[in-house]
Amino acid sequence: MQLTLDGVACNIATCGPATGTAKTNLILVHGAANDRDAWRDIVPALSEGGISTFIPDLPGHGMSRGAALGSIEALADWLLSLIDALELEQVALAGHSMGSLIALEAAARDSTIGRISHLALLGSAVPMPVSDTLLETARRVPDEACRMVATWSHTPAFFVTGGGGHGVWGPGKTLAVMRRNSTTLAGDLANCNSYENGLQAAAKVSCPSLLLLGKRDRMTPLRAVQPLQDALRNVTRVELPDCGHAMMVEKPQEVAAALRSFLT
Repeated sequence: MQLTLDGVACNIATCGPATGTAKTNLILVHGAANDRDAWRDIVPALSEGGISTFIPDLPGHGMSRGAALGSIEALADWLLSLIDALELEQVALAGHSMGSLIALEAAARDSTIGRISHLALLGSAVPMPVSDTLLETARRVPDEACRMVATWSHTPAFFVTGGGGHGVWGPGKTLAVMRRNSTTLAGDLANCNSYENGLQAAAKVSCPSLLLLGKRDRMTPLRAVQPLQDALRNVTRVELPDCGHAMMVEKPQEVAAALRSFLT
């Protein structure tokens, strides 16, 4: 699906029942230097659960045009504009990593309107600091930074055994998506690093919330999640064992099951 927002073309992958017949409408928001394909492995199971998914490429990512936006706040406003354009009266949001911050900020801004029925935050923490080394590498040598992020986003065991069958190497899927969006990585990481409104935003969210976490996440480790959990009013926490940050690649069936349980 193609939509035009503020005069700029936006690409959206869709899957599942028609909007009028779906149990839930769900927008999936990808993370830094990613696009719609970050969610590819979990979408079939969501559709089987009667969930209609809308998976946008953020501005400047994937097949969406325009420049990548320069703050979490700007991306949240863009996401709310997308909800308007899709004419969805009620919608759930799920975001991964940087996408979780976008979804969180959008849900806070929507709290007095009530269009957002559920909020799922995957691989999330507030604040979400990024090391100076990674920020500088992303500016100077984006491909090297992509490889660094891909390495730290998976558990060591997944590098040895992970894959989707038919010769697919799991971590390579993560790296391939990042490489085609590598020019956005420095700005995306800077957005995560500079976002300071997360705990205040969480306190405004009134809809049911889910924290879906990898127990062996090295990018947003469990020890960093508690402030966000404490700030959310109505939150459920689910931890996936033997799972790193790139949970949709490492544990797609478990991620889909957790989202289905939360939403339906």
